Amino acid sequence: MENIQIKEVTFKDIDQLQQIGKQTFTDTFGSQNSPAFMEEYLKKSFSRDKVSEEISDKNSEIYFAEIDKNIVGYLKVNFDQSQTELKDRNALEIERLYVIKKYLGKKIGQALYDKAINIARHKNLQYVWLGVWEENPRAIRFYEKNGFEKFDKHIFDLGGDKQTDILMKKVLN
Repeated sequence: MENIQIKEVTFKDIDQLQQIGKQTFTDTFGSQNSPAFMEEYLKKSFSRDKVSEEISDKNSEIYFAEIDKNIVGYLKVNFDQSQTELKDRNALEIERLYVIKKYLGKKIGQALYDKAINIARHKNLQYVWLGVWEENPRAIRFYEKNGFEKFDKHIFDLGGDKQTDILMKKVLN
């Protein structure tokens, strides 16, 4: 297995974060969605202002996964009021966990996931939750394999296209 490094994202990484955010989102969802909705979502979600705001949010943390100094994936977790929905101070939300397509299956997603769980445990949080698109069986299986259970659904707005995400959570012991 290749040596995966996990490092926290800072303001100097803003361009790389925008790039990997757009690339991995397109890799993951581009073939199943309309180009117009994708373009609108990417423009809004990965604008310089939005990414800058996310990096500076004290209730969010963002990490890159690197192999040989190449960024191959990233993780964004949220706490307290920065969570997209539950806003539970006893929970951590995994908002984004993405890996570049050619690196899928190389344990990078697992390394990023493990980082999120370690952060939650370090902060003595009770559970971790996330939303995953109902049309993404690979991600659903990954989270189920890691002990997550479905508990609800919500609507995800992909650039004007309303889609259903399954909400999943894992209670930490």
